[in-house]
Amino acid sequence: MAVTQSYEYDEKTRAPESDFNMLKGAEYVRLTTYRKTGVAVPTPVWFAIEHDAQGPRLVVMTQANSGKVKRLRHTARVELAPCDVRGNPINDVRLNADGHILPESEHQRADKLLNAKYGWKKMAFMLMGRLRRTRLDYLEIRPATNA
Repeated sequence: MAVTQSYEYDEKTRAPESDFNMLKGAEYVRLTTYRKTGVAVPTPVWFAIEHDAQGPRLVVMTQANSGKVKRLRHTARVELAPCDVRGNPINDVRLNADGHILPESEHQRADKLLNAKYGWKKMAFMLMGRLRRTRLDYLEIRPATNA
């Protein structure tokens, strides 16, 4: 169960809006999504980063019926922070970003990126998911647009 708490951070601790370098070397990222009420819900997740024609993007795998997926359906706003396995931030830097659910046509690419980063750990996780018949979704997160 995710810990629900409102978070506010001083602007001086924010990462540049286009900078995923803050996550370099991190195994987990704290992905904070927001309820309709505005309450922040942080969750530690595995992630992989790639650069494409649109710039840097982060991909995340999650259960299709997870709260993250439900919250992203109503608001794309997310916040990222490098963290430990329990979701405790490892520094004070945060990044505002926009997230959305990837279409199934992009799941294979996202899966390959996560396989490359997590190797046997991800394979073991996937095996357990198959035994439980867990359906997965993949999320794409990009630095927030200042429109």
